[in-house]
Amino acid sequence: MNFARDVVDAAPADRLALVELARDGSRREWRFGEVADGAARLAGTLARHGVGRGDVVLTLVGNRPQWVMTMVACFRLGAMVLPCNEQLRAKDLALRLGIAAPAAIVADERNRAELEAAGAGADGTPVLLVGDDALWREGDPAPAAELEPSDPAIIIFTSGTAGEPKAVVHAQRYLAGQHVQAGHWLAAQPGDLVWCTAASGWSKSARNVFVAPWIRGAAALLHDGRFDPAERLDLLEREQVDVLCMAPTEYRVIAKRATLRRLPKLRGAVAAGEALNPEVLAAWHEATGLWIRDGYGQTETGQMTGTPLDEAVRPGSMGRPLPGMRLWIDDGELVADPRTVPTFFNGYLGDPPPDLTAPWRTGDRVHADEDGFLYFEGRTDDVIISAGYRIGPFEVESALVAHPAVAEAAVVAAPDEERGAIVRAVVVLRDGHAPGDELVRELQDHVKQTTAPYKYPRRIDFAEDLPKTSSGKIRRAQLREPAS
Repeated sequence: MNFARDVVDAAPADRLALVELARDGSRREWRFGEVADGAARLAGTLARHGVGRGDVVLTLVGNRPQWVMTMVACFRLGAMVLPCNEQLRAKDLALRLGIAAPAAIVADERNRAELEAAGAGADGTPVLLVGDDALWREGDPAPAAELEPSDPAIIIFTSGTAGEPKAVVHAQRYLAGQHVQAGHWLAAQPGDLVWCTAASGWSKSARNVFVAPWIRGAAALLHDGRFDPAERLDLLEREQVDVLCMAPTEYRVIAKRATLRRLPKLRGAVAAGEALNPEVLAAWHEATGLWIRDGYGQTETGQMTGTPLDEAVRPGSMGRPLPGMRLWIDDGELVADPRTVPTFFNGYLGDPPPDLTAPWRTGDRVHADEDGFLYFEGRTDDVIISAGYRIGPFEVESALVAHPAVAEAAVVAAPDEERGAIVRAVVVLRDGHAPGDELVRELQDHVKQTTAPYKYPRRIDFAEDLPKTSSGKIRRAQLREPAS
């Protein structure tokens, strides 16, 4: 098997593959023939730089065709591709460089400074910049490697719960396994245009920006720009998008800050990452005539549930298990049989593979109704889900205590109307420092500069000390506030 050969090369050369909406406002359509040729030539370039089967290639590119072609080039070679989000800072990138030890890096010029600050290329690792058209147009194309379903394909980092993020390795079967959710949840049709708005580097972007649409014979829209609620609606209408995949927070913000209207071409809308509010579902349905269908998955598992196509949406539900996947609830926690999940991971990089005969405990609390529809209640650990981002408290706490004014810090979720939850920090100051609005802003800026900006604490409270167990662990549960 080889996704590059079996899906990209096999598609009619003149079929629409990508619609590019660039940051400068320009628009371009890419055909499968162009994508296949560009990816094959980049694969040849990577091979000449010593990249081979099983090697890691790190990408730091926005939602651009060059990112997609780099992914396909790695699939072609049998290399492991590690897509990174552009919001990552030098510390985040240095962690990934240290763990993954990439054989090559493909990056956007606009991210060059952050990469250099992380030490990229200092050891001689080639750093290829996407502005160099020779990467895609010159040199001999590389042949497609013959791969096994268990061969590694993609690395995606987790959010990190009690420690640093972990490198999740997905196999080639992860790509083929997208057939299930692509057919029963995303539900694109041949000739459709699909827009998954997830930024490159996220679990959902690795599967739904282009892999799932292409499997279904659809094209993918790439928008390399910031989220603007009104513009999002305008682009959906102008580009005649058929299927939309967004984070729940994006649906919420659009409903609140833009004027929803009928979008005649839009046939399907899906969401995943956190529960959708009933009032948001109702607002979208009233304005567009569409019900947003929710789904659920993890970095390690891929998507495992979805609201069925032929059944009414149930507000607050993430649907039922996808066909063939066995899930159940044990003491309030969602559990899966890995043998029934075609997109289950190969393991964490550097660790032994997981025991596929052992139940996978998701760490997510759920309940089910009488018809088997599942409802998300919260995490059993301390991960914060904010605007669809999973944020581990450890990284934020580490960034805070690196500031000279901070003695200790604890990070928890706080309820928020738009984002579902925000990061709240409770900070104990060192002697000689006083709390105040100016220090709050200084600490927030410090976190933004130390780690990815989406992780910064939108609320900071000061305390004399932190509640702890007898062994010295922070009792985060005592710091959490119930949702109103």
